[in-house]
Amino acid sequence: MKSARMTSAELASLLRSRRERLQPADVGLPAGVRRRTRGLRREEVAQLASVSTTYYTFLEQGRDIRPSRQVLDALAAALRLTDAERDYLHGLAAGAPAPALAAEKLPAAVADLVDRLDPHPTYVSGRRWDVLAANRAARELWADWPSLPPAERNIVWWTFMDPRARSILIEWESEASAQLARFRAAAARHSGDPDFAELIERLQAGSPEVRAWWPRHDVAPLSSGSKRIRHPVLGDFTFQHVVLQLADDPEQKIVTFSASAADRARIAGLLSRPGQPGPAGTSGS
Repeated sequence: MKSARMTSAELASLLRSRRERLQPADVGLPAGVRRRTRGLRREEVAQLASVSTTYYTFLEQGRDIRPSRQVLDALAAALRLTDAERDYLHGLAAGAPAPALAAEKLPAAVADLVDRLDPHPTYVSGRRWDVLAANRAARELWADWPSLPPAERNIVWWTFMDPRARSILIEWESEASAQLARFRAAAARHSGDPDFAELIERLQAGSPEVRAWWPRHDVAPLSSGSKRIRHPVLGDFTFQHVVLQLADDPEQKIVTFSASAADRARIAGLLSRPGQPGPAGTSGS
């Protein structure tokens, strides 16, 4: 019951935050006079979604009720949610306890592929964004994942809790906030999973940014894009990266960064020096 109550509270917080972001003009309603409510009123959202004000109020109060898919879609439209936010809303409303999940195992062939992609930095993350494998280039430019304690072999943890991340990621704030939004979408798919809950609790306890940003309920889908990295020896890089989901386990994602010929040469030169990280290994979540 505890996880169900927590999920209802998250759903209530999401609805309230999105209602407060909208103004009457955003949804074609008159502003009226003596308006004290920040954003839309509850009755306005209820009207737009064709539900009763009492029912909507119960949702915002975190009552343990389960709205239908049709009601959720109507609320998503009324609150002008993005596709990612709508999926997140459905995930919270489902509120089903997460099934017990086995420890993640990365196929040996995938780990071998990651190694062979050097000097293109490449790593594999699992369902909770734990790093399951990383080639030498990624370990040199990000972190030597296998040398870290198991609880810290996680992309989100590294970004927010390792001080080096703020100098390595040139655009740290925008990168970190976007990453947290993508991670939140993953967490919604595993509502009630104790592993996710444990990581989120540790992140909120240790990072003031996570404590400030998590209540915003920002969510975003996985996407490819560009990333700017700074290495203390090699200097700055601008990479284009792609995210590939494994057919046998879509929760496992290969993230690989394309490098120009000049950048490949710089990375290869660094990796050829003595004392650089050895071949990547695998780890469980």
